Amino acid sequence: MFLTAEIITKKRDGKRLSEEEISFLVSEFTGGSIPDYQMAAFLMAAFIRGLDRRETSSLTKAMLDSGRRFDLSSLSAPKVDKHSTGGVGDKVSLVLAPWVASCGVAVPMISGRGLGHTGGTLDKLSAIPGFRTDFSVEQFTEVLQANNFFMAGQTVEIAPADKKIYALRDVTGTVPSIPFITASILSKKLAGGAEAILFDVKVGRGAFMRTPKEAKELAAWLCAVARQFGVKAEAVLTRMDEPLGRFVGNVLEVKEALEFLSGRFEADMYQVTEYLAVRMLGLAGIDVKEARRLLSARLLDGSARQHFRELVRRQGGFVGAVENPGLFARAEYQIPVRAPRAGWVWTLDAREVGFLAIELGAGRKTVHDKIDYTVGFEFLKKTGAQVEKDENLAFVYSNSTVTGREVALELGQLYDIRREKKKAPGLIIKN
Repeated sequence: MFLTAEIITKKRDGKRLSEEEISFLVSEFTGGSIPDYQMAAFLMAAFIRGLDRRETSSLTKAMLDSGRRFDLSSLSAPKVDKHSTGGVGDKVSLVLAPWVASCGVAVPMISGRGLGHTGGTLDKLSAIPGFRTDFSVEQFTEVLQANNFFMAGQTVEIAPADKKIYALRDVTGTVPSIPFITASILSKKLAGGAEAILFDVKVGRGAFMRTPKEAKELAAWLCAVARQFGVKAEAVLTRMDEPLGRFVGNVLEVKEALEFLSGRFEADMYQVTEYLAVRMLGLAGIDVKEARRLLSARLLDGSARQHFRELVRRQGGFVGAVENPGLFARAEYQIPVRAPRAGWVWTLDAREVGFLAIELGAGRKTVHDKIDYTVGFEFLKKTGAQVEKDENLAFVYSNSTVTGREVALELGQLYDIRREKKKAPGLIIKN
């Protein structure tokens, strides 16, 4: 038996905690025996003094052990998951999971909701009427066995300690800690039962990691701690300075994902998604040449889209909208954003775009806010594009003319247009 105050004092003084001390702290807090004020004190002490990788591994294990794990040992297919640290317009998972699954790799994907200025995969999936992400472990396993992938949310069964600890971190100024971020991500991902995980660590103005140095540090921690649990892990750094793809907004991004799965896509979206898909297949033991051949074939023959359709059917969603995206609800107003001058687009700040999307109603300002799934943006011009004066740069989709016009004005001000030519940067950062 340990005394909570002594554990807090030990970390306050910069000493290493044992696995048993960390396990006690997490299990007792999750069970309600340790009050919020003591856990908050520990979180701040650990935030300031830091946790080493051994302590982070212990924290991950304690949070993981607070809930259930998927037992996927009966599946013969290789099991590979992917995690993105979050961005704006990042609908990659909606395409990547069914695409990789159609190549014979099982993808048990546990995803999250929007955080800060970034959109969440679960919010996008919730834009599909009836779609459920709260099945039991057994139900999700059945979906995986039948269709080679599932897309789940964090339920009461999966790492409940993480959910409770994160809620406290969110109000105590202890969110931006690499050890805490690592444990939070991995406690959920490891519960999914994957044998390998690919981390897509976003870098830039629209990412939580603003510099390559920060992103590389997080990538190293994620991979190192994951490997301590016997999981193969790799990380990729990708740019998130401007929104990814053509659309931002939940229904709009689902429809864009369906377009991709039908063989019609934006160049930047394809560049990132295909690269991640090849890397995921690589973790499953498939070489690059064969991976690219498989991916091309599964996109062309409709297998990838069929896997997404089957996911929607098995998780309770309205299949009709997948077959005919015109059946999705749409925003009432479409408001153009026009170029104030001729020139070349130099930047389009993804972070500010994300906050404008929240202002429009596409995300939450508080946990109790309801999302308007129909609103968002369509980007006709992005970095490297040449524009003429008064040419349409983007469209704002809104259900309020007043809010829509205000947001359109602010969105136009985010475009940096100059006379000098600008080349769009590559999105894959070699690490």
